[in-house]
Amino acid sequence: MAVSDVRAARGVGVIKQPMCPSRMILEHVTSRWGVLVLVALLERSYRFSELRREVGGVSEKMLAQTLQTLERDGFVHRDAKPVIPPRVDYSLTPLGIGAAEQVSALGRWIERQVDAVQAAREAYDEARA
Repeated sequence: MAVSDVRAARGVGVIKQPMCPSRMILEHVTSRWGVLVLVALLERSYRFSELRREVGGVSEKMLAQTLQTLERDGFVHRDAKPVIPPRVDYSLTPLGIGAAEQVSALGRWIERQVDAVQAAREAYDEARA
């Protein structure tokens, strides 16, 4: 069995293949708003307006699209209560918790590396000036 076959059987390196379905999921989970929504929902469930305030800078349209995409992928649960006025709560599914924990860990690592990244950018820019 070729090394590429073994890797594919274990799911290693498959994401690098052009037609791998995991690429679209990766795009949804790691999009700018996808990451921030997942991290926020890891804390607790939110109503739409609360979540929009929590995820600063997101437009109503982008938040709605992001939530719909994450719901379709099975990461977010939308709980619409039949009351007046309508009440809709968003929370993570078990699958969503797993994804949120992963992107949250990456986010925490990035926050710890901001100074190093800024220094690298400045060094890069100075070398090119």
